[in-house]
Amino acid sequence: MKGSARYGDGFVPRFNEGELRTGFRPGEVVFVSDMGDMFGSWVPKSWIGAVLNHIRKFPRAYFLFLTKNPGRYCEFLDEIPGNVILGATIETNRDDLYLKYQISKAPLPSARYKAIVDLDWDRKFVSIEPILDFDLEVLASWIEEVRPLVVAIGYDNYGNRLPEPPLDKTHRLISKLREFTFVITKTLRRAWDEGGDLTQFF
Repeated sequence: MKGSARYGDGFVPRFNEGELRTGFRPGEVVFVSDMGDMFGSWVPKSWIGAVLNHIRKFPRAYFLFLTKNPGRYCEFLDEIPGNVILGATIETNRDDLYLKYQISKAPLPSARYKAIVDLDWDRKFVSIEPILDFDLEVLASWIEEVRPLVVAIGYDNYGNRLPEPPLDKTHRLISKLREFTFVITKTLRRAWDEGGDLTQFF
């Protein structure tokens, strides 16, 4: 994204008001703020409200939100239109890994899981990307409790040498998830510490 006008200041949060002139076709699926987190604690309520108002104009399109702060959805449940899919990123069930490797400043995976499970919403989505090592039975049961329409799962694309699971373990998770939901596979490769080539995705 370097060199593009939109990301001239990097990923400093800003409101792209011009996007509110965009129209959407019936049946179209729109990933809202795909390079950011619209429900981060730092995002003003007025920005979120403006996006929700625009979405209401297109009741026959579908809009996907994805956040690492799904607890904030509760602030807007009365305003979110029914054609919205509410998503949460849950890369692992292991808070200890998240803390040990200082993955991000987001709420811990267990807090995100609880928030999205408790959310009174029919259309949910879970992203397990970039996947971190996990306890197979625990993570699979978490996702089953969420009851997502779709799960996306994939490895890190940026060579960050995260604490990743072996590829075979990830395949076993995918098999379990496919027993109860639709799974989209993204980047699947050997973990970097089992000899994975981080430049070749297969």
